[in-house]
Amino acid sequence: MENQVRKKMVVWTIALATPLFGGVIYYFILQSLYLPSEDLFNFPVPRNAEVIQENEIGKSYDWSPASEENGIPFGYELVLKFNGWKKGEREGASVVYTKGNKKIDLISTTKHLNILKSN
Repeated sequence: MENQVRKKMVVWTIALATPLFGGVIYYFILQSLYLPSEDLFNFPVPRNAEVIQENEIGKSYDWSPASEENGIPFGYELVLKFNGWKKGEREGASVVYTKGNKKIDLISTTKHLNILKSN
């Protein structure tokens, strides 16, 4: 009888720990794909995005996962949320993200990303 209880506890522990462990690994993999940009209020930027233009307002990147129709990938949205950025209103390809009193206008078009400081 005691052996059955022990087996059930092991099975339940594994069943509960597996999704938790998977979620932790997923989180750290996602976090490693994005770097905070100091000049854009530490807004996470895809590590493999290539800067093609920059000025005092923001930066433009070539980044193949960006899409005008679908916006940014789900993983990028999760990273923004994990880092405290709240998704605001969307107008076309533009989405405003806020964190405290900081605002970023993220514009996603086909294979192109604009990250701009917003007032």
